[in-house]
Amino acid sequence: MPELPEVETRVRQLRGPCVGRSIRNTHIGWPRQIDRPLPAVFTKRIRGQRITAVRRRGKFLVFQLSEDALLFHLRMSGDLYITEESTTVDKYAHTIMTLDNYQQLRFSDPRKFGRVYLVRTAEEITARLGPEPLSKQFTSNSFARSLAKRKRMLKPLLLDQSFLAGMGNIYTDEALHLAGIHPMRRSDTLVPAQARLLWRSLRRVLRDGIRNNGASIDWVYKGGSQQHHFRVYGRRGDPCHRCSLPITRTTVAQRGTYFCPGCQPEHKP
Repeated sequence: MPELPEVETRVRQLRGPCVGRSIRNTHIGWPRQIDRPLPAVFTKRIRGQRITAVRRRGKFLVFQLSEDALLFHLRMSGDLYITEESTTVDKYAHTIMTLDNYQQLRFSDPRKFGRVYLVRTAEEITARLGPEPLSKQFTSNSFARSLAKRKRMLKPLLLDQSFLAGMGNIYTDEALHLAGIHPMRRSDTLVPAQARLLWRSLRRVLRDGIRNNGASIDWVYKGGSQQHHFRVYGRRGDPCHRCSLPITRTTVAQRGTYFCPGCQPEHKP
């Protein structure tokens, strides 16, 4: 699933070609991809609206329109890209928006988990998301307080979008390894210095991911190179770059989880 760095990369790629353009018409090949409103209402309401801004909130791509907000969530296999109208349409491009310069914004999703929303304000969809991990408001002190209030295993807590927006399996494993903290450690057992270290590690791995245009680890999301810099993710059996012990893969909260047993020892109260 595309995570914060991959979504941020797409936002930066789409902002220039899309901002200032108007939507001429929309083709919906698979109606269930449109979460709200009904597809017939969607196509009528969005026609003629101008794209005034493109940003990210968590894992959502948010297009601010002249009257509404248009949101995309890529989920497991979605990709959003812009191309010429004459370009051959791939069979998974279920939602296609033609702009006033005859370029097309295409949402391709082989597994059909992705969703599109047209709402009056983006907050109708994003209100329950937690803080942005790269924002100025997300401080080490506020993060430490939030961790102390919970009594949850760290890996699933960091993946909880209502706790922290945008984190996913890859960058959570990477941040926990960088901080030297076991993924099954309970959040309220971290001392202040460990909480600060985890805060710095989260921000570092996300910035590294954005700098490298995200990670390309399957046939869906392409163009990133962060996969060449993974510390633990996908490296089961390979030596840890820090201590040389083999990386371990386990399952935490039904998610495949990679960590180093040497650098991330289990916590013993």
